Amino acid sequence: IAVNSYLWRASLDTMSFMPLSSADPFGGVIITDWYSPPETPNERVKVNIYILDRQLRADGLRISVFREARNNNEWLAAAVDPQTVQDLENAILKRARELRIANIRIN
Repeated sequence: IAVNSYLWRASLDTMSFMPLSSADPFGGVIITDWYSPPETPNERVKVNIYILDRQLRADGLRISVFREARNNNEWLAAAVDPQTVQDLENAILKRARELRIANIRIN
């Protein structure tokens, strides 16, 4: 893997509830397919994750979230709360730290 393995694994773990469209471990890119939460079937989201560094650093991760809402059977772009992106980044970074700590304890 050409990117930080903890960030890579943590990204896949965190986004495991969404279907993957593509995942490139050498380029550090994870793209999900559209996902509609069961509680809001007239909304869907898609996430692009870019792992930018081989180091486990907060700035080594960039996330883009896209949201659409259904209106008269047509999907239209909708605003994404910036906190959503921040929450995803924090969840991935937290999971990456957990994986790293677990790995240190094993070794």
